[in-house]
Amino acid sequence: MAADTAPYLDSTRPTAERVQDLIAHMTVEEKIGQLQNGAPAIPRLDIPAYNYWNEALHGVARNGRATVFPQIIGMAATWDPALIRRAASAIADEARAKYHEALRRHGYTQLYQGLTFWSPNVNIYRDPRWGRGQETWGEDPYLTGELGAAFVRGMQGDDARYLKTAACAKHYAVHSGPEKLRHGFDAIVSRHDLHDTYLPAFHAQVEAGVEAVMGAYNRVNGEPCCAHPYLLGEVLRGTWGFAGHVVSDCGAVTDIFSGHHTAATEAEAAALAVTRGCDLECGKTYRHLDEALAQGLVTEADLDRALTRVLTTRFKLGMFDPPDQVPYAATPLSVVGSDAHRALAYEAAAKSVVLLKNRNNILPIRPEVKAIRVLGPTAADLSVLLGSYHGLNGTLTSLLEGIVSRLPEGVGLEYRMGCQLLHPNTASQDWLYSPRSQPDVVIACMGVTPMLEGEEGDAIASTEEGDRARVELPPVQAEFVRKLAQAGARVVLVLTGGGPIALGDLEDLVEAVVFVWYPGEAGGTAVADVLFGQVTPSGKLPLTFPRSLADLPPFDDYSMQGRTYRYATAEPLYPFGFGLSYTQFAYSNLRLAQDSRPAGADLVGTVEVANVGPRDGEEVVQVYASAPDGRGAPQHSLVAFQRVALAAGERQTVPFTVPAARLTVVDAGGVAQAVPGSWRLTVGGCSPGARGVALGAPEPATGEFTVTAPGA
Repeated sequence: MAADTAPYLDSTRPTAERVQDLIAHMTVEEKIGQLQNGAPAIPRLDIPAYNYWNEALHGVARNGRATVFPQIIGMAATWDPALIRRAASAIADEARAKYHEALRRHGYTQLYQGLTFWSPNVNIYRDPRWGRGQETWGEDPYLTGELGAAFVRGMQGDDARYLKTAACAKHYAVHSGPEKLRHGFDAIVSRHDLHDTYLPAFHAQVEAGVEAVMGAYNRVNGEPCCAHPYLLGEVLRGTWGFAGHVVSDCGAVTDIFSGHHTAATEAEAAALAVTRGCDLECGKTYRHLDEALAQGLVTEADLDRALTRVLTTRFKLGMFDPPDQVPYAATPLSVVGSDAHRALAYEAAAKSVVLLKNRNNILPIRPEVKAIRVLGPTAADLSVLLGSYHGLNGTLTSLLEGIVSRLPEGVGLEYRMGCQLLHPNTASQDWLYSPRSQPDVVIACMGVTPMLEGEEGDAIASTEEGDRARVELPPVQAEFVRKLAQAGARVVLVLTGGGPIALGDLEDLVEAVVFVWYPGEAGGTAVADVLFGQVTPSGKLPLTFPRSLADLPPFDDYSMQGRTYRYATAEPLYPFGFGLSYTQFAYSNLRLAQDSRPAGADLVGTVEVANVGPRDGEEVVQVYASAPDGRGAPQHSLVAFQRVALAAGERQTVPFTVPAARLTVVDAGGVAQAVPGSWRLTVGGCSPGARGVALGAPEPATGEFTVTAPGA
């Protein structure tokens, strides 16, 4: 290193020292510029322009060619952390290759070309009306935390010095609609619900080493999330010890002034956010930090503290080091959309498919079937592969294309749209035909598309700014399926969407229900392989499907009472954790290492799982704990899970360990407490309850254990 080289460019020095040296070289104006997502170049310091805003929800998004994995709610249905970590690592590889190519071409990177990715979304999908629920890992805080953490570890890599990319946990916190109210809404939530439901998944991301956390638009109990003294100060920085940087959602600092009215001016809003812990703004309000400085609302030390956190991330990404020292800088462009990544997208799509009904084993489609008709508005629609925040490539395979490619020769196939997504047909012909001319099987591709659900402004056919006012199938689709069944068709209903769809009478009328989410680039192939039996379905629901909205509290009520499998008492249409297979599994011989254990001790046990059906398959073994009654605890809580592969006729003894921290109850003050008494354990292929077993889930193995008080 040359003697006149600035210390911040000396890669042999400690990162903290380099960051402070760089800050010392900056003017106040330059510091303020670097606290905004579109950070300008500082030529005299050899710092190129950099935009922190990038997206990689289920693949590098909004930046041309990339592998498109299933939308995240579909990835959640795999219940497979190892798969999710591999997918996230592949996404990060593509991100690295694209970033360095943009640098080589232009000398800087623009919007959606950087290495700071605002994923994963670990908000709890508490209400099926929320259009952005598709971006989440479902309704359970533990499942969300585990799957999100796997994603973070895959995105950030395992190098001891450098990050592959920087992940960001969003939207902190208590954020799940309504979309049209988000810029001024105050989510009122108890300390119990906050720490029992809304915060654990974020804590799991911090424990996984996530580099950034994004503040949400809304208020929580009166305070804006991007300037929340309790959430940002006491919990995130204090109790959890988070050391990365906090970024605002885009425009959220402006909302402090214009939506929440908790600051009188934009300068006050900027000052409030910076002093309370929001380090980087996506938006334009931090431009007023010079006014805030002049008014004494912030100090230069406040700016330096925020800038230290933000620049540390860039140093950890290797942006100030020679490329030959950064192990990820040589990632070749050939990884983008590579054969290996396409195979991984297919694996994820195949494991995400959830078989919800299969009357008389109509699936898989049998070799003796002579004629198939494919109908419905989503069959040839590529948008249902994508969901929100997606990339693009030239290998997108629609449901129809997948079915055609897997069709055995000699089997007749006809395709008609039949009905539109939302609007009644203008023509009188609907291609229902008479019972005499019905094919052996009708594959009806129906459901929801990104036109109907998503983020504010993206879902252009939503009347609720991206949310859904109803969770049933659109009436024109429901009526079409009803007529098909009444005409004698044997209907296999293939549903797309990012959340629950209530079926009403259709659930009894159709022969099979297959939920495929927004399955990504290989979705058509994967769904077809499930329909024709090349793949045995193994997906499990990461959220409850209610029978109707009448079973739910109001959308803007953030109390968890009556919500999710943990607190709802109404019988669901399809329960959390449910999903059928083409084979059958049986649970038995639940054994615990100790029937009585002291508070604070882990719970160790085993259960026998047998494949008693005719085909090889994979099962997700789910462990639920129920605390002693009268403690304000959830009815059941998922405390462990494991995906296992079993050949036909095979039996495995599956071990599990439940850490003591998961065997606690959050009290009214938000503190997790060990609760002495008799606990119930349920181990099976679905959340506890009669509905799952009635639909075909295996009978679970159950047992009890006693927690003794300290010193007892």
